[in-house]
Amino acid sequence: MYRSLVALSVVAVLTGCQANNSQNQTNSNATQTVAATMSSVEKETKRVNEWFAEKYEQQLQMSPMRMTIYGRKDRYSEIDDVTIQGARRDLAWLAGTVAELRAQFDYTKLDAEAQISYDLWIYQYEQQKKDLDFVNNSYIFTHMFGIQSWATQFMMNFHKVDTQQDMEDYNKRLIAISHALNELLAQTKNKASLGIRTPKFSYQGIIKQSKAMIIGAPFSESEKDAPLWADAKKKINSLVEKEVISQTVADNLLEETKQALTTEYKNSYEQLVSWFEKDIQNLKQEDGFGVSDQPNGQAFYNYRLANQTSTDLTADEIHQIGISEVVRIKGEMLKVVEQVGFEGDLQAFFEFFRTDAQFFYENNDKGRQGYIDDSIAYLDKINEKLPEYFGILPKSELLVKRVEPFRERPGAAQHYMPGTKDGSRPGVYYAHLIDMTSMPKNNMEAIAYHEGNPGHHMQLSIAQELAGIPEFRTKAMFTAYSEGWGLYAELLAKEMGGYEDSYSDFGRLVNEMWRAVRLVVDTGIHSKGWSEEQAVAYFKENTPIQETSIRSEVHRYMINPGQATSYKIGMNKILEMRKRAKKELGSKFDIRGFHDTILGGGAMPLSILEKRVNHWIEAQKRI
Repeated sequence: MYRSLVALSVVAVLTGCQANNSQNQTNSNATQTVAATMSSVEKETKRVNEWFAEKYEQQLQMSPMRMTIYGRKDRYSEIDDVTIQGARRDLAWLAGTVAELRAQFDYTKLDAEAQISYDLWIYQYEQQKKDLDFVNNSYIFTHMFGIQSWATQFMMNFHKVDTQQDMEDYNKRLIAISHALNELLAQTKNKASLGIRTPKFSYQGIIKQSKAMIIGAPFSESEKDAPLWADAKKKINSLVEKEVISQTVADNLLEETKQALTTEYKNSYEQLVSWFEKDIQNLKQEDGFGVSDQPNGQAFYNYRLANQTSTDLTADEIHQIGISEVVRIKGEMLKVVEQVGFEGDLQAFFEFFRTDAQFFYENNDKGRQGYIDDSIAYLDKINEKLPEYFGILPKSELLVKRVEPFRERPGAAQHYMPGTKDGSRPGVYYAHLIDMTSMPKNNMEAIAYHEGNPGHHMQLSIAQELAGIPEFRTKAMFTAYSEGWGLYAELLAKEMGGYEDSYSDFGRLVNEMWRAVRLVVDTGIHSKGWSEEQAVAYFKENTPIQETSIRSEVHRYMINPGQATSYKIGMNKILEMRKRAKKELGSKFDIRGFHDTILGGGAMPLSILEKRVNHWIEAQKRI
């Protein structure tokens, strides 16, 4: 951890004290004054950090599912309160803590790190307040996210069963999930009555995913088990094998699971499917729409841009940044085309890059394993270079895995799921490998760096392993920070010796172009009235990405407005800060120190991150 600016100032003052008799008393007085100030700052900082610990624990206790994800078993039989009334209660509690924070602590007496914690706590409250203002505009169920599929992933991957009680809690949670589905369906019906619905493709995905949860045993006579039935059997059998429970107890537990699944759980999913199959007839279009077409939609989109980028950039400004970046990256692409000696223009190279057999694995299990093995090899090589670029390194293990079959989609984006702080569950880089024709070799290296090291695995693992700062900061999530880092990591990996193959380096540029195009397409859809076909056409014009992946991307932007703009805006800001630090520090600039400053305080909005970097720059100048 870094010394606070106050501590660095004390070091500077004490180092400057000379054994000059005429100044001894003056310097002694100054030292005593500074020591007194330091004591005051340390005391207030310690007090506020204790307060943050207390309040964050109270906040965690409001979210049983979050505690489970963090590896805890508090309130293990419960899930989060998904009612709007519950959200309002949480916000009221948070408002009370903000009032208390402002009333009880002197901001000027906190060290620099504690001031950031103070700013972050208030920022998160302000964002949660704005989010609740647009509660009717946000989607609940979509083909990409929603409890209809996420609950199964949660129970399988996060609800660990080590004891009989854990399995009893598992069964109780199945009932709780059923009740939550009913509540969220009621909210979705209300949104629909206000004219707020996801596009048709999302309805179709929700229906398909929901049906998949209740197909197979024990819902019907089938040789194939439904996902949670297979999971429950596996976990109960493990308890028997470890002699934690007897076979009789195991049989009783499994019967309880069957009862929960075939009654309330099944009924809630059947109601979900029934309503979406009926309501899909009320959709007025086929290819989706931007949220600005909805009631209060333009204000909602402006909020989403601010929330996701943590800037005050307007839709028009982001659109233009995207267009400028597309032009710049095209110039970089053309250099690689010339380097490999390709004869033809950029569009011809796109076609070659998109279709040539050398850039694809076999569309079978051998090809899928090849994708995983090669991703691991890329990561192993870059891991050797990490100490040259980072002082803080992650302790958590990283795995590369295929997405579970029940949620796998052709062309869907790879993603990362963090492990636990204690290392009992490793971080996982997940890849959708059901259709290898949409998973080309030539951009997989950059994606591995983005999702693994030095990208999300490094960023999130370091955050949760940090010591000396309030725990809430180790768990904070800000999209422009995390995704900006992920995209920056793709470029950093080139500086670290990655992309020895020119086609892989072109793939890196394709990934960066992808994110630049997102700025144009996301704002085009939600602010300028673009249709799906307009968005797809712009993608095709500027990237060699497969159409399956392009449509998956465009659909993602439609149901998650603003999120896609965070990557490039965040990356640009990190590069801007690095450039300024190099200019101001000259020979004192240390890339390890810069990266540790970015990652060593946990996730934060770009404005607060910039403040942290500026503190580091000033501290380095005094060394």
